[in-house]
Amino acid sequence: MKIANKIILAISSALLFCSCLGDLNTKPLNETDFTADNAYENESSYLNALAYINGYYMLVGQDEAGSNDLGFSDAGQSEFFRQWINLNEMSCDALKCSWGDSYLSELQNNSWSSSNDACVAVYTRAVKAIALVNEYLLQTEDERVIARGQESLLPTIAGYRAEARFHRAMFFYVLMDEFGNPPFPMPENIGGENPDQIKRADLFDWLETELLDLASESSAMPEKGAVPYPRPTKGSVWALLSRMYLNAEVYTGTARWQDCKIASKKVIDMGYSIHTPYSDLFRQDNTESGAAEDEFVFAIAYDRVSTQSWGGTTTLTSAALSEKANLAIGATFGLTKINGENWAGYHVPADYVKYFDLQEVEWDNGDNAFGYNRETSDKRAFFTNIGCAEAFSPSDQSTGWLCWKWNGLNHDDTFAQEESAAGNFKLSSADMPVFRLAEMYLNYAEADARLNNGTVTDGLAKGYIKTLRDRAGVSATTPAIITTDWILEERAREFMWEGHRRVDLIRYGKFTSSEFPWVYKGGVESGNAQLSDHLKIYPLVASDLSVNKKLDQNPGYESSK
Repeated sequence: MKIANKIILAISSALLFCSCLGDLNTKPLNETDFTADNAYENESSYLNALAYINGYYMLVGQDEAGSNDLGFSDAGQSEFFRQWINLNEMSCDALKCSWGDSYLSELQNNSWSSSNDACVAVYTRAVKAIALVNEYLLQTEDERVIARGQESLLPTIAGYRAEARFHRAMFFYVLMDEFGNPPFPMPENIGGENPDQIKRADLFDWLETELLDLASESSAMPEKGAVPYPRPTKGSVWALLSRMYLNAEVYTGTARWQDCKIASKKVIDMGYSIHTPYSDLFRQDNTESGAAEDEFVFAIAYDRVSTQSWGGTTTLTSAALSEKANLAIGATFGLTKINGENWAGYHVPADYVKYFDLQEVEWDNGDNAFGYNRETSDKRAFFTNIGCAEAFSPSDQSTGWLCWKWNGLNHDDTFAQEESAAGNFKLSSADMPVFRLAEMYLNYAEADARLNNGTVTDGLAKGYIKTLRDRAGVSATTPAIITTDWILEERAREFMWEGHRRVDLIRYGKFTSSEFPWVYKGGVESGNAQLSDHLKIYPLVASDLSVNKKLDQNPGYESSK
């Protein structure tokens, strides 16, 4: 059993303080749920409730993985992390899909509305998660704990409260990044008035204050190593600050490059390590192999037995290969196949693949499952073009490159499905990194370049880049002068399908620019399209606007009031 799931084995009986978006009244999903009246009768309930908050990134309800609490017809499509990846990768040049679902077509054509399913799932789950934390913070106030006769638990609960506040900050960060000007629910809104709306820059200021408090020496936030992986620590706090400072000019209009360097270095100095080989980071046993604990600063722990989900890494694993590609790649490892499922929908356009140094590329070569020489190519490239035409078509699953960065293999190239009959092996157990050390390296390097006329000058930054390039096997092609534009391309290689691409392109001024085309940008096949600047943030969802009259829709989108 994964170490990661020691905290979430009790999910089936965990506490769910589920709120409606508009009134934030707390109500259980069903009659068997715990309520505030009986939830904390036992000491373990405090950790169980924290476990549910920790699991809300990937759980879709309190029953099996095929049912969900948002009423989506496909439970997997209601998962927070699956749709968060779609918002950040499919809206630009890294990820395309041939399934034809209307909400996916809207994302890859940059024509979404306030009822887009991905927007609804991410927004709704973020607001619900914040409500869960707010309720938890109310129920764990000192006076309430003392009234229950549990005064001796106060020091332990202080740490739990700090972890919960970090999760709330994470979900508020998502709302700030994706939706700009979201509602701002606090504990006092539980059972009370609808929350006010907060401006993006003001939310940034609140988040910075909250996170700096959690990162302080006097904070009860756990230090690295003080709690089991993947629970958040002060490393997670500084990693979120690093990302916020890197994009501060987008969020507030004021650059914070030096603060980004400082926050990144805080994480770097905490003892995380760059794990080699790169492929281990995304394998089914990335917890057991040590890869995740080495490099992941904060991660979402998936497990096919105890935290089942048809979203997250299950989607990234199954959606990206056809049966032909699955069998061909499997054969190269002496296996029947490498994945348990073949949904054959996710693709990578050829223009994005060109960022990777691929050697001896051939299209649809029946003797080469990959279509290039993997041994001499960038070790971060996990592509195949077998059975495909080069130009991606949204109506043809046999076009563009397919990706197997996430797959059904263990770190020793054995097929995880063959290990045991226990559990549902159509589901993935690969943990998903939210922050990893490699991001801190590249955040530090980019911030240094921004401070020095677009060129990296800091010796530490150059060393960090060399470490990543050495792991990828491409250090020989690292340019002598490292520019911000080169770092953007390196981020494309290092973080493909990890949720970075959209905000990276926005930060670089390329997301809406006609001078940076990608296939089907703006619905134009060539991608030669200028997008409206309002598309840099997503719309608030229509259902929330209809019940909370304090909210105004983001500019450029229709109002649902």
